[in-house]
Amino acid sequence: MEILQDLSLNELQKVVENLGEKPYRAKQIFENLYLGKNLNEMTNVPKELKEKLLEKFVDEPIKIVEVQKSSDGTQKFAYKLFDGHIIEGVLMCYSYGNTLCVSTQVGCAMGCKFCASTLNGMARNLSAGEILSQILVVNKLLGGTAKKRQITNVVLMGSGEPLENFENVCKFLFLATSKDGINISARNISLSTCGIVPKIKKLSKLGLPIILTISLHAPNDEIRKTIMPIANKYSVKEIVDASKIYFNATGRRVIFEYALIEGVNDTKECAKELSKLVKGFPSHVNLIPLNPVEERVLKATTRKKAEEFLKELTSLGVSATIRRTIGEDIDGACGQLRNKILKQTQDEKSS
Repeated sequence: MEILQDLSLNELQKVVENLGEKPYRAKQIFENLYLGKNLNEMTNVPKELKEKLLEKFVDEPIKIVEVQKSSDGTQKFAYKLFDGHIIEGVLMCYSYGNTLCVSTQVGCAMGCKFCASTLNGMARNLSAGEILSQILVVNKLLGGTAKKRQITNVVLMGSGEPLENFENVCKFLFLATSKDGINISARNISLSTCGIVPKIKKLSKLGLPIILTISLHAPNDEIRKTIMPIANKYSVKEIVDASKIYFNATGRRVIFEYALIEGVNDTKECAKELSKLVKGFPSHVNLIPLNPVEERVLKATTRKKAEEFLKELTSLGVSATIRRTIGEDIDGACGQLRNKILKQTQDEKSS
């Protein structure tokens, strides 16, 4: 089965015309989709047309099946996909607007030693429409429309490695920024990657000035290989060089994510080495206190040591901050997203 949300307005018009319908019906359907409606909820679309579309297209590619609310106001959503898979996303509310963290794959194959999303591997890629639908259903839940969005910013930082799902993610970016649809500014979209060097270079040629965020987490290859398997394929230098290419192409400064892990990457020497890597072009280092994952043995560095690390970086001329942790009490913080509901269901069936 196909997904209507995968289609641009022009593509949907061709589908409708091939079914013998007037082109204006495509715009009606498209507008309804961007209100977060499924076909059965579209009251201005003829029943016969809906029946034709339902022979080929999924009526509800994604639906919210659980909402958890954190003490800090963060909300975590469990979404059920049309094939039964479960993914998660997080809504973070700030003074400047609402940011939605979306997933790009069911699970993750990257194997990072501090992350929950990769514990059960990667089941499949999400289509462009499935990524987009995460925004549409939450926007609808919050009372938003395509013209008056309740989602102002989007971060591709949920489960999955976006650049390993390159074609679908690129299609999503064009759908999300299209003036025909939800019209989110590319400058309000962030994409987080472990550092797939060829795809970073390819992304720089798209002409979309999204924010590139690199999950670096180590100042050298030796340390990075102990916590991130991708380091065996691409060196830190290659990743930083690709980041510079991205900056030169888009004019957007690159964000380097750095989870501080006790006894692994939190020394003064690491800070000095990191500063040499990222200086010389517009970039920013986001220091992240490692969030707990019950199956993982790695521990967060102390707050004192994190502040010392930050002080060392800034004294060396590096733009850096310590990220505020939110949503930790609902497993919604950085590195904590997983298919927990699916696991609970499987456990219940086997007991």
